[in-house]
Amino acid sequence: MARLSPAQLGALCAAISVLFFSMNDVAIKFLSGGYALHQVVLIRSVIALIIVVAVIAPLTNGWAIAKTSRLRMHLLRGLCVVCANMTFFLGLAAMPLADAVAIFFVSPLVITIFSVIFLDEVVGAKRWAAVAIGFVGALVMMRPGTEAFQLASFLPLIAAFCYAAIHIITRRIGSTESAATMAFYIQVMFIVICLGMGLVVGDGRFGDQSNASLAFLLRAWSWPLQADYLLFVLIGVGIGIGGYLISQAYRVAAASFVAPFEYLALPMSVIWGMIVFAEFPDALDYFGMTLILGAGLFIIWREARAA
Repeated sequence: MARLSPAQLGALCAAISVLFFSMNDVAIKFLSGGYALHQVVLIRSVIALIIVVAVIAPLTNGWAIAKTSRLRMHLLRGLCVVCANMTFFLGLAAMPLADAVAIFFVSPLVITIFSVIFLDEVVGAKRWAAVAIGFVGALVMMRPGTEAFQLASFLPLIAAFCYAAIHIITRRIGSTESAATMAFYIQVMFIVICLGMGLVVGDGRFGDQSNASLAFLLRAWSWPLQADYLLFVLIGVGIGIGGYLISQAYRVAAASFVAPFEYLALPMSVIWGMIVFAEFPDALDYFGMTLILGAGLFIIWREARAA
C-alpha cells in the first residue's frame, strides 16, 4: 500500500474529524433538553481523555505527551477551546443545527482579522471585501430587527471568535508541540472547568429558566438514562479521536489546504438537521450560508496564493 503524502494525510484526517465533530453536534443537541451542558461535556471529556491516554499516547510518544515547555500556551489554547465549545453548544440548544454551524463558519474571516492584529500579516482589499461579505451572510442568518432574531444567534458568533484564537495560538506552538500533546491538554482543561461549574451550579439552584440556552447551562446534574449511555460514549470517543485528527491535519499539511475540508460540516449539518430534528432551512438561510461559505473559501484561497 502506497504511503500517503502529507497533503493526502491532512485531507483524510480533516474529513474524518469533521464527521466526528458533526455527529458530536447532533448528539449534544439531542441531549441538551435533559442534561446540564457542563455534565455532558465532563462525561465526554473524561471518555476522550481515556482515549487519548490509552489509545493515542501509546501510538505516539507515550506519557511524554504530557511533557511541554509551553504549558501556559496550552492552557490558554485549552481555555479558548472550552469557550468555543460551550458557547456553540449553548447556541445549539436554542437554534436550528445548520444555522448555528453556518454562523460559526465566519471563523476563517475572524482568523484573517486576528492575523493582522496579532501576527502582523498583510491583508489586501479583496480579502477585506470577503470578510465584509461573510459577515453580511452572518447577519442574514441572524436576522436582527425581525421576529426571527434571537439572542442565542450571538453564541455561535462568539464561538467563532474563540475558534479563531485557537488557530492563532496553534500557529505559534504547532512547530514544537505534537497533536497528541495539544489534545491531552484540551481534555484536561475541559474536565477542570466542567468540574468547577458543576460545583457552583450543578445543584440546579439557578436551573429554573425558560430560555433553552440558559436552561442547558444551569440545569441540575442528573444520572444519565441507560438509553443515553451509548450517546455519551459516542461523543466521548468521537471528540477524542476527532480532536487528535484535526490537530494532526493542521500539523502535517498546509492550513490553506486543510481548512476547506472543515466546511464539509455545513452540508452535513443541513442533512442532520433535516433527518434528526426536522429542521428545514428557508431561502434566506441558504443565501446566508452561501455568502459565508463563499467568503470563507475565498479567504482560504487568497491566503494560499499569498503564501
